[in-house]
Amino acid sequence: MDQFGLLMEGFGQALTPANLLWVIVGCLIGTAVGVLPGLGSSMAVALLLPMTFALDPTAAFILFSAVYFGGLFGDSTMAILMNTPGQSSSIASTFEGHKMAQNGRAPQALATAAIGAFVGGMISSVIVVFLAPQLAEWSANFGAPEFVALTILAFGAISSVVSESPVKGLASLVLGLMIAVVGTDAFTGAERMTFGSTQLFDGVSIVVVAVGLLAVGELFKVISRFHRDPKPKQLGAKAERGFLSSAEMKEAAPAWARGTAIGLPFGVVPVGGAEVPTFLAFDAERRLDRRRDDPQFGSGAIRGLAAPEAAGNSTTGMSMGALLALGLPVSATAAIMLAAFRQYGLTPGPLLFEKSGDLVWPLLASFFIAMVMLLVINLPFAQLWSKLLLIPAPYLYGGIAMFCGLGIYATSPGPFFLLLLLAVGLLGWWMRRFDIPVAPLLIGMVLGPLAERSLRDALIASNGSYASLFEGPITKVLYGLLALVLVFKARQVLAARVGKDV
Repeated sequence: MDQFGLLMEGFGQALTPANLLWVIVGCLIGTAVGVLPGLGSSMAVALLLPMTFALDPTAAFILFSAVYFGGLFGDSTMAILMNTPGQSSSIASTFEGHKMAQNGRAPQALATAAIGAFVGGMISSVIVVFLAPQLAEWSANFGAPEFVALTILAFGAISSVVSESPVKGLASLVLGLMIAVVGTDAFTGAERMTFGSTQLFDGVSIVVVAVGLLAVGELFKVISRFHRDPKPKQLGAKAERGFLSSAEMKEAAPAWARGTAIGLPFGVVPVGGAEVPTFLAFDAERRLDRRRDDPQFGSGAIRGLAAPEAAGNSTTGMSMGALLALGLPVSATAAIMLAAFRQYGLTPGPLLFEKSGDLVWPLLASFFIAMVMLLVINLPFAQLWSKLLLIPAPYLYGGIAMFCGLGIYATSPGPFFLLLLLAVGLLGWWMRRFDIPVAPLLIGMVLGPLAERSLRDALIASNGSYASLFEGPITKVLYGLLALVLVFKARQVLAARVGKDV
Protein backbone atom coordinates (compact mmCIF):
# COMPACT_ATOMS: atom_id res chain seq x y z
CA MET A 1 0.00 0.00 0.00
CA ASP A 2 1.30 3.50 -0.80
CA GLN A 3 2.19 6.03 1.88
CA PHE A 4 -1.02 8.01 1.43
CA GLY A 5 -3.13 4.92 2.05
CA LEU A 6 -1.09 4.01 5.11
CA LEU A 7 -1.48 7.56 6.41
CA MET A 8 -5.28 7.36 5.96
CA GLU A 9 -5.29 4.13 7.97
CA GLY A 10 -3.24 5.95 10.60
CA PHE A 11 -5.86 8.70 10.76
CA GLY A 12 -8.49 6.05 11.33
CA GLN A 13 -6.63 4.87 14.43
CA ALA A 14 -5.50 8.30 15.65
CA LEU A 15 -9.07 9.66 15.54
CA THR A 16 -10.46 7.05 17.90
CA PRO A 17 -11.86 8.70 21.05
CA ALA A 18 -9.05 7.40 23.29
CA ASN A 19 -6.17 8.49 21.05
CA LEU A 20 -7.83 11.82 20.25
CA LEU A 21 -8.12 12.44 23.98
CA TRP A 22 -4.37 11.88 24.40
CA VAL A 23 -3.66 14.36 21.59
CA ILE A 24 -5.73 17.01 23.38
CA VAL A 25 -4.16 16.23 26.77
CA GLY A 26 -0.66 16.38 25.28
CA CYS A 27 -1.33 19.71 23.57
CA LEU A 28 -2.63 21.22 26.79
CA ILE A 29 0.26 19.88 28.88
CA GLY A 30 2.84 21.01 26.33
CA THR A 31 1.37 24.50 26.15
CA ALA A 32 1.18 24.74 29.95
CA VAL A 33 4.79 23.70 30.61
CA GLY A 34 5.99 25.91 27.77
CA VAL A 35 4.49 28.95 29.46
CA LEU A 36 6.66 28.51 32.56
CA PRO A 37 10.25 29.74 32.04
CA GLY A 38 12.85 27.03 32.46
CA LEU A 39 10.39 24.20 31.90
CA GLY A 40 9.69 22.67 28.52
CA SER A 41 8.66 19.67 26.52
CA SER A 42 11.78 17.67 27.38
CA MET A 43 11.08 17.91 31.11
CA ALA A 44 7.38 17.16 30.59
CA VAL A 45 8.11 14.04 28.54
CA ALA A 46 10.66 12.90 31.12
CA LEU A 47 8.15 13.34 33.95
CA LEU A 48 5.38 11.61 31.99
CA LEU A 49 7.54 8.65 30.97
CA PRO A 50 7.11 6.59 34.16
CA MET A 51 3.42 7.52 34.30
CA THR A 52 2.56 6.17 30.85
CA PHE A 53 3.67 2.55 31.19
CA ALA A 54 0.03 1.58 31.67
CA LEU A 55 -0.78 2.95 28.20
CA ASP A 56 -0.23 1.07 24.98
CA PRO A 57 2.78 2.36 23.00
CA THR A 58 0.66 4.11 20.35
CA ALA A 59 -1.24 6.18 22.91
CA ALA A 60 1.94 6.97 24.85
CA PHE A 61 3.86 8.26 21.83
CA ILE A 62 0.88 10.23 20.56
CA LEU A 63 0.84 11.92 23.99
CA PHE A 64 4.61 12.56 23.87
CA SER A 65 4.56 14.05 20.38
CA ALA A 66 1.64 16.35 21.26
CA VAL A 67 3.57 17.55 24.32
CA TYR A 68 6.61 18.11 22.08
CA PHE A 69 4.73 20.34 19.65
CA GLY A 70 2.67 22.04 22.37
CA GLY A 71 5.82 23.05 24.24
CA LEU A 72 6.90 25.25 21.34
CA PHE A 73 3.56 27.06 21.31
CA GLY A 74 3.76 27.74 25.07
CA ASP A 75 7.38 28.86 24.87
CA SER A 76 6.43 31.47 22.28
CA THR A 77 3.62 32.87 24.43
CA MET A 78 5.90 33.88 27.29
CA ALA A 79 8.75 34.84 24.96
CA ILE A 80 6.48 37.34 23.25
CA LEU A 81 4.52 38.67 26.23
CA MET A 82 7.17 38.66 28.97
CA ASN A 83 10.45 38.51 27.03
CA THR A 84 10.97 35.24 28.91
CA PRO A 85 11.70 32.25 26.65
CA GLY A 86 10.77 28.93 28.18
CA GLN A 87 13.38 27.13 26.07
CA SER A 88 16.31 28.27 23.95
CA SER A 89 14.37 27.51 20.75
CA SER A 90 12.12 30.52 21.44
CA ILE A 91 14.92 33.00 22.11
CA ALA A 92 14.86 34.36 18.55
CA SER A 93 11.13 35.08 18.89
CA THR A 94 11.74 37.51 21.75
CA PHE A 95 13.65 40.06 19.70
CA GLU A 96 10.79 41.33 17.52
CA GLY A 97 7.88 39.51 19.19
CA HIS A 98 8.32 41.32 22.49
CA LYS A 99 8.71 44.62 20.65
CA MET A 100 5.32 43.97 19.06
CA ALA A 101 3.83 43.33 22.52
CA GLN A 102 5.37 46.53 23.88
CA ASN A 103 3.81 48.44 21.00
CA GLY A 104 0.32 47.18 21.84
CA ARG A 105 0.32 44.41 19.20
CA ALA A 106 0.51 41.43 21.52
CA PRO A 107 -2.56 39.64 20.06
CA GLN A 108 -1.17 40.02 16.54
CA ALA A 109 2.22 38.73 17.71
CA LEU A 110 0.65 35.66 19.30
CA ALA A 111 -1.47 35.04 16.22
CA THR A 112 1.63 35.35 14.03
CA ALA A 113 3.44 32.82 16.20
CA ALA A 114 0.50 30.39 16.22
CA ILE A 115 0.01 30.50 12.45
CA GLY A 116 3.76 30.28 11.80
CA ALA A 117 4.08 27.25 14.06
CA PHE A 118 1.07 25.68 12.31
CA VAL A 119 2.50 26.29 8.83
CA GLY A 120 5.95 24.97 9.74
CA GLY A 121 4.55 21.95 11.57
CA MET A 122 2.10 20.96 8.83
CA ILE A 123 4.63 21.25 6.00
CA SER A 124 7.25 19.31 7.93
CA SER A 125 4.68 16.60 8.76
CA VAL A 126 3.85 16.22 5.05
CA ILE A 127 7.53 15.94 4.19
CA VAL A 128 8.13 13.42 6.97
CA VAL A 129 5.45 11.20 5.47
CA PHE A 130 6.58 11.42 1.85
CA LEU A 131 10.21 12.62 1.63
CA ALA A 132 12.01 11.56 4.83
CA PRO A 133 14.31 8.98 3.11
CA GLN A 134 15.67 11.53 0.62
CA LEU A 135 16.30 14.14 3.29
CA ALA A 136 18.03 11.54 5.45
CA GLU A 137 20.42 10.80 2.59
CA TRP A 138 21.16 14.53 2.23
CA SER A 139 21.91 14.91 5.93
CA ALA A 140 24.47 12.12 5.69
CA ASN A 141 26.66 14.55 3.69
CA PHE A 142 27.20 16.70 6.80
CA GLY A 143 30.37 15.73 8.59
CA ALA A 144 32.56 17.51 11.12
CA PRO A 145 34.09 20.01 8.61
CA GLU A 146 30.63 20.99 7.41
CA PHE A 147 29.46 21.62 10.97
CA VAL A 148 32.54 23.78 11.62
CA ALA A 149 31.77 25.85 8.51
CA LEU A 150 28.10 26.14 9.50
CA THR A 151 28.90 27.40 12.99
CA ILE A 152 31.49 29.89 11.72
CA LEU A 153 28.93 31.20 9.22
CA ALA A 154 26.41 31.64 12.03
CA PHE A 155 29.01 33.36 14.24
CA GLY A 156 30.03 35.80 11.52
CA ALA A 157 26.54 36.53 10.28
CA ILE A 158 24.91 37.07 13.67
CA SER A 159 27.71 39.07 15.30
CA SER A 160 28.08 41.40 12.31
CA VAL A 161 24.42 41.92 11.47
CA VAL A 162 22.53 42.20 14.77
CA SER A 163 24.41 45.28 15.92
CA GLU A 164 25.32 48.58 14.34
CA SER A 165 28.76 48.09 15.84
CA PRO A 166 30.55 44.90 14.68
CA VAL A 167 32.93 45.28 17.63
CA LYS A 168 30.08 45.10 20.13
CA GLY A 169 28.57 42.14 18.29
CA LEU A 170 31.90 40.32 18.31
CA ALA A 171 32.45 41.09 22.00
CA SER A 172 29.05 39.63 22.83
CA LEU A 173 29.85 36.52 20.77
CA VAL A 174 33.18 36.01 22.55
CA LEU A 175 31.45 36.35 25.92
CA GLY A 176 28.97 33.65 24.89
CA LEU A 177 31.79 31.34 23.80
CA MET A 178 33.54 31.89 27.13
CA ILE A 179 30.40 30.86 29.02
CA ALA A 180 29.97 27.86 26.72
CA VAL A 181 33.37 26.38 27.66
CA VAL A 182 32.65 26.46 31.40
CA GLY A 183 32.49 22.93 32.78
CA THR A 184 34.26 19.65 32.14
CA ASP A 185 36.07 19.10 28.85
CA ALA A 186 34.27 16.21 27.14
CA PHE A 187 37.50 15.05 25.44
CA THR A 188 40.04 15.28 28.27
CA GLY A 189 37.89 15.43 31.41
CA ALA A 190 39.72 18.56 32.57
CA GLU A 191 37.93 21.32 34.43
CA ARG A 192 37.57 24.62 32.56
CA MET A 193 36.70 27.93 34.20
CA THR A 194 34.80 26.28 37.06
CA PHE A 195 36.80 28.16 39.72
CA GLY A 196 36.67 25.03 41.85
CA SER A 197 32.87 24.98 42.04
CA THR A 198 31.36 21.52 41.67
CA GLN A 199 28.09 23.16 40.59
CA LEU A 200 29.73 24.24 37.34
CA PHE A 201 31.18 20.85 36.37
CA ASP A 202 28.27 20.29 33.98
CA GLY A 203 28.54 23.79 32.54
CA VAL A 204 26.11 26.70 32.58
CA SER A 205 22.61 25.93 31.37
CA ILE A 206 21.41 27.84 28.32
CA VAL A 207 18.04 28.18 30.07
CA VAL A 208 19.62 30.01 33.01
CA VAL A 209 21.48 32.34 30.66
CA ALA A 210 18.49 32.97 28.37
CA VAL A 211 16.08 33.68 31.23
CA GLY A 212 18.67 35.79 33.04
CA LEU A 213 19.68 37.88 30.04
CA LEU A 214 16.26 38.41 28.54
CA ALA A 215 13.84 38.42 31.47
CA VAL A 216 15.83 39.30 34.59
CA GLY A 217 17.96 41.75 32.62
CA GLU A 218 14.79 43.50 31.47
CA LEU A 219 13.58 43.58 35.09
CA PHE A 220 16.74 45.34 36.22
CA LYS A 221 16.41 47.78 33.33
CA VAL A 222 12.86 48.65 34.43
CA ILE A 223 13.94 48.97 38.06
CA SER A 224 16.87 51.23 37.17
CA ARG A 225 14.50 53.64 35.37
CA PHE A 226 11.57 53.39 37.77
CA HIS A 227 12.51 56.55 39.65
CA ARG A 228 12.25 58.52 36.41
CA ASP A 229 8.78 57.19 35.61
CA PRO A 230 7.16 55.79 38.78
CA LYS A 231 3.98 55.04 36.81
CA PRO A 232 5.16 53.30 33.64
CA LYS A 233 2.67 52.73 30.87
CA GLN A 234 0.97 49.38 30.64
CA LEU A 235 2.46 47.36 27.84
CA GLY A 236 -0.77 46.09 26.37
CA ALA A 237 -2.89 49.20 26.72
CA LYS A 238 -3.38 49.62 22.97
CA ALA A 239 -4.19 45.99 22.18
CA GLU A 240 -7.62 45.67 20.59
CA ARG A 241 -7.67 43.46 17.51
CA GLY A 242 -7.07 39.76 18.18
CA PHE A 243 -6.45 38.71 14.58
CA LEU A 244 -4.16 39.51 11.66
CA SER A 245 -5.27 41.93 8.99
CA SER A 246 -4.88 41.07 5.32
CA ALA A 247 -1.88 43.41 5.12
CA GLU A 248 -0.23 41.66 8.07
CA MET A 249 -0.93 38.25 6.55
CA LYS A 250 0.64 39.42 3.30
CA GLU A 251 3.67 40.73 5.21
CA ALA A 252 4.15 37.56 7.26
CA ALA A 253 3.45 34.93 4.57
CA PRO A 254 6.86 35.11 2.81
CA ALA A 255 8.62 34.97 6.19
CA TRP A 256 6.62 31.89 7.18
CA ALA A 257 7.68 30.23 3.92
CA ARG A 258 11.34 31.19 4.27
CA GLY A 259 11.44 30.14 7.92
CA THR A 260 9.91 26.78 7.10
CA ALA A 261 12.45 26.21 4.31
CA ILE A 262 15.34 27.09 6.64
CA GLY A 263 14.09 24.87 9.45
CA LEU A 264 13.32 21.72 7.45
CA PRO A 265 16.90 20.48 6.84
CA PHE A 266 17.87 21.01 10.48
CA GLY A 267 15.33 18.43 11.58
CA VAL A 268 17.59 15.71 10.21
CA VAL A 269 20.94 17.40 10.88
CA PRO A 270 21.94 16.82 14.52
CA VAL A 271 22.79 20.35 15.67
CA GLY A 272 20.97 20.15 19.00
CA GLY A 273 17.38 21.19 18.22
CA ALA A 274 15.58 24.22 16.84
CA GLU A 275 17.91 26.91 18.21
CA VAL A 276 20.17 27.16 15.16
CA PRO A 277 17.48 27.39 12.45
CA THR A 278 15.43 29.91 14.45
CA PHE A 279 18.43 32.22 14.71
CA LEU A 280 19.31 31.70 11.06
CA ALA A 281 15.72 32.45 10.02
CA PHE A 282 15.73 35.61 12.14
CA ASP A 283 19.07 36.67 10.66
CA ALA A 284 17.84 36.07 7.09
CA GLU A 285 14.80 38.28 7.67
CA ARG A 286 16.92 40.97 9.31
CA ARG A 287 19.29 41.08 6.34
CA LEU A 288 16.35 41.32 3.94
CA ASP A 289 14.86 44.09 6.08
CA ARG A 290 17.99 46.20 5.69
CA ARG A 291 17.37 46.33 1.93
CA ARG A 292 13.87 47.81 2.35
CA ASP A 293 13.10 51.49 2.07
CA ASP A 294 11.45 51.39 5.49
CA PRO A 295 13.43 48.99 7.75
CA GLN A 296 11.24 47.75 10.58
CA PHE A 297 13.52 45.53 12.65
CA GLY A 298 14.01 46.84 16.14
CA SER A 299 10.50 48.26 16.36
CA GLY A 300 8.42 45.08 16.16
CA ALA A 301 8.79 43.64 12.66
CA ILE A 302 6.21 40.91 12.10
CA ARG A 303 8.57 39.05 9.75
CA GLY A 304 11.17 38.88 12.51
CA LEU A 305 8.71 36.80 14.53
CA ALA A 306 7.03 34.84 11.73
CA ALA A 307 10.23 33.29 10.37
CA PRO A 308 11.69 31.90 13.66
CA GLU A 309 8.31 30.45 14.65
CA ALA A 310 7.89 28.63 11.36
CA ALA A 311 11.52 27.48 11.45
CA GLY A 312 11.21 26.11 14.98
CA ASN A 313 8.16 23.97 14.31
CA SER A 314 9.34 22.75 10.91
CA THR A 315 12.54 21.58 12.59
CA THR A 316 10.56 19.84 15.32
CA GLY A 317 8.38 18.01 12.80
CA MET A 318 11.37 16.85 10.79
CA SER A 319 13.22 15.79 13.95
CA MET A 320 10.38 13.38 14.69
CA GLY A 321 10.87 11.94 11.21
CA ALA A 322 14.60 11.57 11.85
CA LEU A 323 13.86 9.82 15.12
CA LEU A 324 11.40 7.37 13.56
CA ALA A 325 13.24 6.66 10.29
CA LEU A 326 16.86 6.81 11.47
CA GLY A 327 16.77 6.46 15.24
CA LEU A 328 18.58 9.80 15.31
CA PRO A 329 17.60 12.16 18.17
CA VAL A 330 18.44 15.73 17.21
CA SER A 331 17.05 17.41 20.34
CA ALA A 332 16.74 16.76 24.06
CA THR A 333 13.06 15.83 23.80
CA ALA A 334 13.75 13.46 20.90
CA ALA A 335 16.50 11.81 22.96
CA ILE A 336 14.04 11.19 25.82
CA MET A 337 11.53 9.76 23.35
CA LEU A 338 14.24 7.46 22.00
CA ALA A 339 14.71 6.15 25.54
CA ALA A 340 10.95 5.64 25.72
CA PHE A 341 10.99 3.60 22.51
CA ARG A 342 13.63 1.34 23.98
CA GLN A 343 11.71 0.90 27.21
CA TYR A 344 8.75 -0.28 25.15
CA GLY A 345 11.04 -2.74 23.36
CA LEU A 346 11.01 -0.81 20.07
CA THR A 347 13.99 0.25 17.96
CA PRO A 348 13.49 3.36 15.81
CA GLY A 349 15.00 3.09 12.35
CA PRO A 350 14.15 1.94 8.83
CA LEU A 351 12.72 -1.37 10.09
CA LEU A 352 10.31 0.38 12.46
CA PHE A 353 8.01 1.23 9.56
CA GLU A 354 7.87 -2.43 8.54
CA LYS A 355 7.67 -4.10 11.95
CA SER A 356 5.57 -1.52 13.82
CA GLY A 357 3.50 0.18 11.15
CA ASP A 358 0.47 0.01 13.43
CA LEU A 359 2.32 2.45 15.73
CA VAL A 360 4.17 4.64 13.21
CA TRP A 361 1.29 5.65 10.95
CA PRO A 362 -1.17 6.61 13.73
CA LEU A 363 1.69 8.57 15.30
CA LEU A 364 2.40 10.42 12.04
CA ALA A 365 -1.32 11.11 11.61
CA SER A 366 -1.42 12.52 15.14
CA PHE A 367 1.13 15.18 14.08
CA PHE A 368 -1.45 16.72 11.75
CA ILE A 369 -4.18 16.48 14.38
CA ALA A 370 -1.92 18.09 16.99
CA MET A 371 -1.11 21.02 14.68
CA VAL A 372 -4.79 21.73 14.09
CA MET A 373 -5.60 21.28 17.77
CA LEU A 374 -2.85 23.67 18.87
CA LEU A 375 -4.00 26.28 16.37
CA VAL A 376 -7.56 25.93 17.69
CA ILE A 377 -6.34 26.20 21.29
CA ASN A 378 -3.95 29.12 20.81
CA LEU A 379 -5.32 31.34 18.04
CA PRO A 380 -8.70 32.23 19.60
CA PHE A 381 -7.05 32.90 22.96
CA ALA A 382 -4.34 35.22 21.61
CA GLN A 383 -6.21 38.33 22.73
CA LEU A 384 -6.98 36.73 26.11
CA TRP A 385 -3.31 35.91 26.69
CA SER A 386 -2.40 39.49 25.76
CA LYS A 387 -4.51 40.76 28.68
CA LEU A 388 -1.67 39.66 30.94
CA LEU A 389 0.08 42.84 29.82
CA LEU A 390 -2.71 44.95 31.33
CA ILE A 391 -1.58 43.92 34.83
CA PRO A 392 -0.03 46.92 36.63
CA ALA A 393 3.72 47.01 36.07
CA PRO A 394 4.86 46.32 39.66
CA TYR A 395 2.69 43.20 39.90
CA LEU A 396 3.53 42.11 36.36
CA TYR A 397 7.29 42.33 36.78
CA GLY A 398 7.06 40.86 40.27
CA GLY A 399 5.22 37.87 38.80
CA ILE A 400 7.82 37.52 36.06
CA ALA A 401 10.59 37.47 38.67
CA MET A 402 8.76 34.82 40.67
CA PHE A 403 8.16 32.56 37.65
CA CYS A 404 11.77 32.98 36.53
CA GLY A 405 12.99 31.86 39.93
CA LEU A 406 10.52 28.96 40.11
CA GLY A 407 11.38 27.81 36.60
CA ILE A 408 15.12 27.79 37.23
CA TYR A 409 14.71 26.18 40.67
CA ALA A 410 12.58 23.42 39.13
CA THR A 411 15.28 22.51 36.61
CA SER A 412 18.32 23.17 38.82
CA PRO A 413 17.40 23.08 42.51
CA GLY A 414 19.66 24.90 44.93
CA PRO A 415 20.51 28.50 45.80
CA PHE A 416 23.62 28.47 43.59
CA PHE A 417 21.66 28.56 40.35
CA LEU A 418 19.34 31.27 41.64
CA LEU A 419 22.40 33.39 42.44
CA LEU A 420 23.77 32.56 38.99
CA LEU A 421 20.45 33.69 37.48
CA LEU A 422 20.79 36.96 39.38
CA ALA A 423 24.36 37.45 38.15
CA VAL A 424 23.38 36.78 34.53
CA GLY A 425 20.48 39.21 34.96
CA LEU A 426 22.91 41.92 36.07
CA LEU A 427 25.04 41.11 33.02
CA GLY A 428 21.95 41.49 30.83
CA TRP A 429 21.18 44.88 32.39
CA TRP A 430 24.79 46.00 31.85
CA MET A 431 24.67 44.93 28.19
CA ARG A 432 21.45 46.91 27.69
CA ARG A 433 23.03 49.88 29.42
CA PHE A 434 25.87 50.01 26.88
CA ASP A 435 23.80 48.86 23.89
CA ILE A 436 25.59 45.51 23.51
CA PRO A 437 23.39 42.95 21.69
CA VAL A 438 22.51 39.75 23.53
CA ALA A 439 21.80 37.63 20.45
CA PRO A 440 25.51 36.91 19.65
CA LEU A 441 26.06 35.82 23.26
CA LEU A 442 23.21 33.34 23.05
CA ILE A 443 24.38 32.12 19.64
CA GLY A 444 27.85 31.59 21.08
CA MET A 445 26.42 29.50 23.90
CA VAL A 446 24.21 27.42 21.62
CA LEU A 447 26.74 26.80 18.86
CA GLY A 448 29.98 26.94 20.87
CA PRO A 449 29.93 23.29 22.01
CA LEU A 450 28.98 22.11 18.52
CA ALA A 451 31.80 24.15 16.96
CA GLU A 452 34.38 22.84 19.45
CA ARG A 453 33.31 19.22 19.12
CA SER A 454 33.19 19.36 15.33
CA LEU A 455 36.58 21.07 15.09
CA ARG A 456 38.22 18.44 17.29
CA ASP A 457 36.57 15.58 15.42
CA ALA A 458 37.68 17.00 12.07
CA LEU A 459 41.28 17.45 13.23
CA ILE A 460 41.42 13.97 14.77
CA ALA A 461 40.08 12.41 11.57
CA SER A 462 42.62 14.29 9.42
CA ASN A 463 45.62 13.82 11.75
CA GLY A 464 45.68 17.50 12.62
CA SER A 465 45.38 18.86 9.09
CA TYR A 466 43.48 22.16 9.01
CA ALA A 467 43.17 21.85 5.23
CA SER A 468 40.42 19.27 5.79
CA LEU A 469 38.20 22.04 7.13
CA PHE A 470 38.02 23.61 3.67
CA GLU A 471 37.48 20.50 1.56
CA GLY A 472 34.16 19.50 0.09
CA PRO A 473 31.53 21.47 -1.83
CA ILE A 474 29.29 22.17 1.17
CA THR A 475 32.07 23.81 3.21
CA LYS A 476 33.10 25.96 0.25
CA VAL A 477 29.53 27.16 -0.24
CA LEU A 478 29.18 28.00 3.46
CA TYR A 479 32.47 29.91 3.59
CA GLY A 480 31.47 31.70 0.40
CA LEU A 481 28.24 32.83 2.07
CA LEU A 482 30.25 34.04 5.06
CA ALA A 483 32.51 36.08 2.78
CA LEU A 484 29.47 37.69 1.15
CA VAL A 485 28.00 38.60 4.55
CA LEU A 486 31.27 40.18 5.72
CA VAL A 487 31.73 42.10 2.46
CA PHE A 488 28.16 43.39 2.69
CA LYS A 489 28.71 44.51 6.30
CA ALA A 490 32.03 46.16 5.43
CA ARG A 491 30.38 48.12 2.61
CA GLN A 492 27.61 49.18 4.94
CA VAL A 493 30.05 50.42 7.60
CA LEU A 494 32.15 52.31 5.03
CA ALA A 495 29.05 53.89 3.50
CA ALA A 496 27.91 55.05 6.96
CA ARG A 497 31.32 56.59 7.69
CA VAL A 498 31.43 58.35 4.32
CA GLY A 499 27.94 59.71 4.98
CA LYS A 500 29.06 61.11 8.35
CA ASP A 501 32.14 62.72 6.84
CA VAL A 502 30.01 64.38 4.18
